[in-house]
Amino acid sequence: MAGASAGTEARLSFERLIAARSRSIDASGIRKVFDLGAKLKDPINLSIGQPDFAVPEPMRAAASHAVLENRSGYSVTQGIPELHAAIWAHLAEDVGWKGPSAELGCAVTSGTSGGLLLGLMAVCDAGDEFIAPDPYFVMYPQMAKMLGAKCVLCDTYPDFRMTAERVEPLITPRTKAVLVNSPSNPCGTVMTGAELRDLVDLCRARGVLLVSDEIYDEFCFPDARESGRCPSSARYTQDCLLIRGFGKTYGCTGWRLGYAAGPMPIIQEICKLQQYSFVCAPTPLQWGVMPSFDCDLSPQIAEYARRRDLVVKAFEGVAEVARPGGAFYAFVQVPRQLGLTATQFVEKAIERRVLVIPGNVFSQRDTHFRLSFATNPSKLEEGLSILRELMSA
Repeated sequence: MAGASAGTEARLSFERLIAARSRSIDASGIRKVFDLGAKLKDPINLSIGQPDFAVPEPMRAAASHAVLENRSGYSVTQGIPELHAAIWAHLAEDVGWKGPSAELGCAVTSGTSGGLLLGLMAVCDAGDEFIAPDPYFVMYPQMAKMLGAKCVLCDTYPDFRMTAERVEPLITPRTKAVLVNSPSNPCGTVMTGAELRDLVDLCRARGVLLVSDEIYDEFCFPDARESGRCPSSARYTQDCLLIRGFGKTYGCTGWRLGYAAGPMPIIQEICKLQQYSFVCAPTPLQWGVMPSFDCDLSPQIAEYARRRDLVVKAFEGVAEVARPGGAFYAFVQVPRQLGLTATQFVEKAIERRVLVIPGNVFSQRDTHFRLSFATNPSKLEEGLSILRELMSA
């Protein structure tokens, strides 16, 4: 370089180059706990939100066949037609949507996270707002920062139900969307059909898009189902953006496969944005998830319901926990008499080899912790015993 000699060339200030957008985003608190756990010998990991059962064999066979048949190139941006046909057949049976049509479209996305990000990119400009529950999935507020938008949090304590009554005062002229997550992460809460219908009516009346994050839609326990199905906003309107996926329910989180379905103008924008970002979802794995709609998960769901009952029983008399209706999480309140924040309690649990996530990772409050029961049952029981002992000290 002109004017610079060997060994004296100025170095770039990489810190100065980092965008404010990136600086505004914190590293995941969940990952921090994972890092701590990596230093422990034989940890009892109740932190990870990942099923502990194998991907169903028909899905593994379909994915393997696609790879062996060299179906590994790009797919069309919106996803392979065969998967679209399977999705529409499922939606017709499950929520009564008949598509594709001039009104309804679908896009296969790189996970539900990809679908959520693209959906909010399609409707939110800088300065716009969307409403999300508190407690929330960790990604929700960070997506707002990526978009230059504002995530307005709806306080759902103590029962963790994002009702229309709680949402309505938060709607402003800048509100573009309301994001509901049922069954929820981190609480396992399942909204009732009546609660979802009220949200649908509110959003329609106020001209706001309802975004229904239903990544755990198949993982709904029998006592929370209505008419044999998990309640869904999509049963009451075609004007919502429905986000679903395969990873959490079928144990293939690393496949990164989901889909967005809803109003065609929104789906067209999602496809356009995907073309210039993710390009397309992984092609062989699109073939892999096609058999999923015919896979019977009832044995796994029954086992997880049994584990849910173990969790609820473990804290009887020592801590408050809203009974989860789906997913595989419980959001447990740290007993007030301990005089500890959730973060402080989690630190004590880690000293005993038990990994759980402090509530401030998912909330503006630090009063609860998230526990995942997607783990070995014997480890779960051991961890629950230790947590109860810590609360009774």
